[in-house]
Amino acid sequence: MPDKENIYRGRFAPSPTGQVHFGTLVAAVGSYLQAKKNNGEWLLRIDDVDTTRSITGADKDLLNTLEAFSFEWDGEVIYQSQQTAHYQEALEKLTSLGLTFPCICSRKELAAIDSKIYPGTCRQRCFPEDKEHAIRLLAKETKVLFNDLVMGEQSQNIQQQCGDFVIKRRDHLFAYQLAVVVDDFMQNISEVVRGADLLDSTPRQIYLQQLLNYKTPRYCHLPLAVDADGNKISKSAGATAIKSNNKEKHLVDALEFLGQNPSDDLHLSNITEIWRWAINHWQIDQVPNQEKQSFKLD
Repeated sequence: MPDKENIYRGRFAPSPTGQVHFGTLVAAVGSYLQAKKNNGEWLLRIDDVDTTRSITGADKDLLNTLEAFSFEWDGEVIYQSQQTAHYQEALEKLTSLGLTFPCICSRKELAAIDSKIYPGTCRQRCFPEDKEHAIRLLAKETKVLFNDLVMGEQSQNIQQQCGDFVIKRRDHLFAYQLAVVVDDFMQNISEVVRGADLLDSTPRQIYLQQLLNYKTPRYCHLPLAVDADGNKISKSAGATAIKSNNKEKHLVDALEFLGQNPSDDLHLSNITEIWRWAINHWQIDQVPNQEKQSFKLD
């Protein structure tokens, strides 16, 4: 961790699950400019904790794309798949506090429940558990409140609106919710800037931070880029990967999407000039405070 505790430290943590789409670029641009505007550091982390979804070579494609767009990150790239010892340590701490339990419920059994909230079926089970199981975190009657920099005041009752959630899966992989909390703590992240599709996950992460006695970073969720039918751009039928040979237009499109009002001819400038303009003019309060925003695919 850095000696200067007050330095701004942001991060970009994409998943290597496919090609780089416009939505990925938006998250990268927003987090990068927020770090630059605050004279801080911008770290790059590959969210490959779910190795079953990772596509071979996707991380290299991502890094090459970021380099082509002239992103500059601080320090070495961290891979979540190489951080499991830290996740295990956090899990053991939660277990020692009596906050976890083994869950043997199958997906089929859970799908048959007429509720999105886990009903606590296995709450009385204890370790060790011989049957194949996931590990869930005990959800207490705790109300988590936070002020998102773009989306405003948010609140969630962990027990009533979330329920006991999985922090280690049946296949022995650590769940994203635990991994990202440990990662942000280990890297001393002061502000998390990411897409609004993760807004609903934030209370669970803050709850974990509180239980683990971690400092909670500030949060800033950017609008999710969707097509005319409301589908996430990366999953849209007409979606294509962004091309580095058209990087100037893509970058200006991202700035426009984020409410920064670039001039009509900015895309005619070179990438260095566009970044200079973007850093000088970046205003987080101009980002639209809506969870989804339509973007027309070319």
